[in-house]
Formats: sequence, structure tokens, C-alpha cells
Amino acid sequence: LSAQPALLAVTFIMLSARVPLAARQDQPRMSPTKSLSPMKKLALSDKENTPPALSSARVLASKAARKIFQEGDGKPVPQGEQEEPLLRDNPRRFVIFPIQYHDIWQMYKKAEASFWTAEEVDLSKDIQHWESLKPEEKYFISHVLAFFAASDGIVNENLVERFSQEVQVTEARCFYGFQIAMENIHSEMYSLLIDTYIKDSKEREFLFNAIETLPCVKKKADWAMRWIGDMKATYGERVVAFAAVEGIFFSGSFASIFWLKKRGLMPGLTFSNELISRDEV
Repeated sequence: LSAQPALLAVTFIMLSARVPLAARQDQPRMSPTKSLSPMKKLALSDKENTPPALSSARVLASKAARKIFQEGDGKPVPQGEQEEPLLRDNPRRFVIFPIQYHDIWQMYKKAEASFWTAEEVDLSKDIQHWESLKPEEKYFISHVLAFFAASDGIVNENLVERFSQEVQVTEARCFYGFQIAMENIHSEMYSLLIDTYIKDSKEREFLFNAIETLPCVKKKADWAMRWIGDMKATYGERVVAFAAVEGIFFSGSFASIFWLKKRGLMPGLTFSNELISRDEV
């Protein structure tokens, strides 16, 4: 019997994600002898207009959302967050048509038309070229690939844990869903490149674990992860942060691989670099 108030509270939260809460004057007062639900402090009636990512039972599977749920009692929504159109409650988010945000939909269709897989990249000629590189060139390229292999996983962490759970616009959800799939392909491609070029198992492990083993990669990863975990930053601020991750952090590394293309080297690597950099635009 002691678990019944908590069970009722959980049921109430799940229903509140669908039906807006309304004030009731005739609610019976809780007996002082009964234990209060641990969710009592959430003041759900004051959070009707917060992003569903903060009030939907669906989100409790997210580690970031669980942290909000456990530690965020009474915390205000970041300024400007409630006015963000992409985060407003959208009862029609489960269906696509009619299209409301045509620009977002066109970006999704453009990404969809550019779909490719790692199996389409031929690496058969790369080994001979790799062996002809100087040791310092091998070092440089292998560390660039290590950065990329880790970074795409961090981009996906943000998409899965935050963005795709927060947005309520169907067109944006479609785009984020497809971006998650493409980031997986990018990460697979970079891992495959490392696995193909690097024969020493210890060196491979070192590169695959670049977030911990390479200080320069760790600093970039830590910076991005701080934005993922920042519960005070608005959605717009976090979009800009990850635009910097993919638009600034990645640009220099893309350029280094294009340098190999100018020299006529590593056709598999340079082709995959073209595909991935196109996806990031």
C-alpha cells in the first residue's frame, strides 16, 4: 500500500504529457498521515508550457533527462526556451503531413538523397599509398582519423540525449533521426579506415580510445560534452555550440585529408572524406 501514492504520481505524469493540466478547486486534501510522493516537489502544474523533454515519461530513458528529473526540482526553464517554436508542445508530432516547416523538410530530403554506406568506399589501393607515406605523415593522418572516429560519437550523443528528445516539430525530428543514422555511418567509416591502415593492435586501441589517450582530442570532447550536459543553456545556444563542433573543429581535419587528394594519394580515404564533408554542410 505504501507504493500506491508513487504509482499514482507516475501515472499522473504520463497522462500529463498528453492532456494539459488544469487547476481544480475541488481536489481533496491529502491526509497528513499518508506519505507524500517523491515527485510532489516537481510542481507539475507550474510546468505546463515547458518543453515535453522535461515532463514526458518517454524521456526518462535518457541519462541527461533522468539527471534533470532527479536534481532539477524547481529549476526555471532557460530564458527564451519556452518561446522556441521547435520545442512547443505539438499534439500532431506523430504524423508528418501537412508539412509546416518546409525549409527543415527540404534539408531532410536533401540529406536523405545523399545516403551512402561504408561498403561503397573502395580501400584496396590505399594500403600501397599508406606504406609510401613518411612516418610523420602516417602519424598526422592516423591522429586525424582518431579525432573523427570519436567526435562523430559525441555528435550522436547530443542528438540522442538532447536534441531529438527536445524538439516537437515532426520535420526536425525526421532530420535528426536521419542525421543519427548518417553519423553512425561516418563513425563506422573512420573506424574502418583505422582498422585498415593500422596493423599494430596496441596502436589501434590507442587511436580508438583517443578521447582518453590524446590530450588535444580530449579537450575538444570535454568542451562538447559540457554543452550536452549544460541544463541551463538554451536550445539555441547548444545548436550554435554544435555548429562550432562540426563547422570549426572538423574543418581543419577535413582540409588535411583534402591535402592528400591534391597529391593524388589514398583514393579511398579522400573519397570517404568528400562524402562525409558533404554530409556536414
